[in-house]
Amino acid sequence: MNDLKNMTFLEIKHGLEANGHTFTDVANIAGVSVTQVHRVAKGSVSDPVRRVIAQCIGKNVKEIWPEYYSHNDLSAQFPKHNYIKGGPRQLNKFSKWYDNRHEYAKEWKKRTGGKVLGYFCTYVPEEILYAADILPVRILGSHEQQSVTEPHIFGMYCPFCRDCLAQGLKGRYDYLDGIMIAQACMHIRQTYNSWKIHIPVDFHYYLYMPVKVQDPSAHKYLTNELKTFKKSIEEWTGKVITNQDLEQGIEVMNRNRRLMKQVYELRKKDSPPITGHEAMYLTASSQMVDKNDHSQEIERILPLLEERDPGKGSDIRLMIVGSENDDIKLIETIESLGISIVIDDHCTGSRYFWNEVVPDGDEMMAIAKRYVDRVPCPSKDWERRDRFVHILNLAEEWNVQGAILIQQKFCDPHEFDLPPLKKALEDQGIKCYDLEIDATNPLGPIKIRMEAFVEMLNADALFF
Repeated sequence: MNDLKNMTFLEIKHGLEANGHTFTDVANIAGVSVTQVHRVAKGSVSDPVRRVIAQCIGKNVKEIWPEYYSHNDLSAQFPKHNYIKGGPRQLNKFSKWYDNRHEYAKEWKKRTGGKVLGYFCTYVPEEILYAADILPVRILGSHEQQSVTEPHIFGMYCPFCRDCLAQGLKGRYDYLDGIMIAQACMHIRQTYNSWKIHIPVDFHYYLYMPVKVQDPSAHKYLTNELKTFKKSIEEWTGKVITNQDLEQGIEVMNRNRRLMKQVYELRKKDSPPITGHEAMYLTASSQMVDKNDHSQEIERILPLLEERDPGKGSDIRLMIVGSENDDIKLIETIESLGISIVIDDHCTGSRYFWNEVVPDGDEMMAIAKRYVDRVPCPSKDWERRDRFVHILNLAEEWNVQGAILIQQKFCDPHEFDLPPLKKALEDQGIKCYDLEIDATNPLGPIKIRMEAFVEMLNADALFF
């Protein structure tokens, strides 16, 4: 009779808790989903995950799974890992940049003596700002309850624009030397105007970005507007921006865009080596830190990602499409159900970096073409909906089974956009789930709703 007994799921859970760890900690270290860790704790075999569980409990794998390892002492040895709470250590710098965005900008300003400019919309031409040695920082919210914006902005404007304004009113962006916006939706324009009135800075600029980007005159119009903007920046900084400076600014941005696309290409794999919430750390932090620092860090971690073994991939591959969203805990909660978010289209995701500037001898025209021809925001994607073709291509290339259509509450452009987009996706056999989000989101109820969506997708896979 064999007296060797593996530890049960509950025994493993209690062992982790006794040492101050959880299944989520194990998943973060091992670079797999929490569901995958649960499977291993219940008996599935994955040496890398088992070794991390053993380390966190303070035992070796032979003590936890003696039935499996009793005849293989070599397998019972496990390497030491550096435990970093909150994510795999290879990507830790991006999460630190995201969480400590204000400290980074203040340190950059102190180190370089340069100016920091906050912007509200990704149609702002950062190439010109980098050409002037200015650090562009996208103003984002904190996903906290707040009560300071009611006197300044309508309550029925989207929670994102109110959350952004709250950060300024609370003094969290007190290091900014200037702010700017490119012509955007009415809600975020109100944030810019309120900020300009109530939180004075040395410089503010409203860039008249064409709304109808499909108009034949849009390239020429924006080129002239960029020339006016460049002159204003020169007067503010006292620096003459040369063609060489513009070329350098273009390359700074293009280099980062190329690297980000390489990261996203890895997500096409059957077992993506980077999760959706990890990818969001990369994209969101790229809008907050110096692109040179960000690109250098991507170049460092790309080989590590290519070699990373995430274990068996999820059978459910989803995409996220819709309004601005940098609520990383929301994405992490959805992925805790054992699904993989493999691609996205929103302005804190791939839409931000997808298109490059194509140099053609006229730097200002080249920059203008990039912003007119980029994957559009729905507020500019008319009369044709060109973006739908791009989204359908993403769904096909990244092999998704379902789409989460995210809409910020009261977001008019996406509210008009999502019904025909949903039809276009479902016509291609891609199931969709509508998810309205706020500045703070009830993760428990959302998790239950997403579980139901995943069950529906699993049922389709089973019977069809």
